[in-house]
Amino acid sequence: MTALRLGTRGSRLARVQSEQVASLLRSAHPGIEVRLVEIATAGDRDQATPLSDGTGWFTTAIQEALLSGDVDFAVHSYKDLPTAHPEGLVIAAVPAREDPRDALVSRDGAPLAELRQGAVIGTSSPRREAQVLALRPGLQLQPIRGNVDTRVAKVDTGEFDAAVLALAGLRRLGLESRISHIFTLDEILPAPAQGALAVECRADDARTRALLSAIHDHSVAACVTAERCFLAALEAGCSFPAAAHAELGGTTLSIRAMVARDGAIARAHISGPSETAGELGRALAASLVSAT
Repeated sequence: MTALRLGTRGSRLARVQSEQVASLLRSAHPGIEVRLVEIATAGDRDQATPLSDGTGWFTTAIQEALLSGDVDFAVHSYKDLPTAHPEGLVIAAVPAREDPRDALVSRDGAPLAELRQGAVIGTSSPRREAQVLALRPGLQLQPIRGNVDTRVAKVDTGEFDAAVLALAGLRRLGLESRISHIFTLDEILPAPAQGALAVECRADDARTRALLSAIHDHSVAACVTAERCFLAALEAGCSFPAAAHAELGGTTLSIRAMVARDGAIARAHISGPSETAGELGRALAASLVSAT
């Protein structure tokens, strides 16, 4: 029997995502054994420092465990990965993607349009902050930390009137009943790779790479490649106020994006052959840089 060690954060969402990937692997390879190994990351230990101070808060410790051989592969929320990839590691699979949109969780179930003037909205994302304020300038946006359950609890206890969270995380945790509003892509564009999972392993581990290839979704990977190349071309991290979302229609990939700067939001879109996903993302970044 083949046995693999899967490195994961200890949060409930991280474990659910890792278990989903483990289940896909077991279905693809009957008889395989997958054991979860919890790894504490800097983002788990430090709940005070703003996430905008640095990168790799939720991924670096897991990648170090991979490189040292303590685990065989890892599952990340793709949007948390820095665009600069560590030497010796490779994204071996990108499974099917959950809905990438953002959602509002409010204490009384009110959608964004019905929140009172001056309501306090929790988010640690400059991307979300810029777009929420563009929709409702009279709201107060304040940083919020913690896992999904903790953020929802901070709304319930009155510390915040509402919080903006990834719809994917709420769905994976079975918290859809708490959603007050799902933002359309015209209202709030998501972070590059939001809703997608990155399954990572050592580049020289041919056996694990071969096993993981069975759960790879080429269409999702093309979309995520365009979104991530857009972000990398901006030389920005996951906390930068930039957003991108790509969709694949046949062999044509369409991507739209936004960048916020000094309270202003610039938007652009581009389409082209799916095999040029990376080039499309970089071209879109160049057009937005020139526009701002």
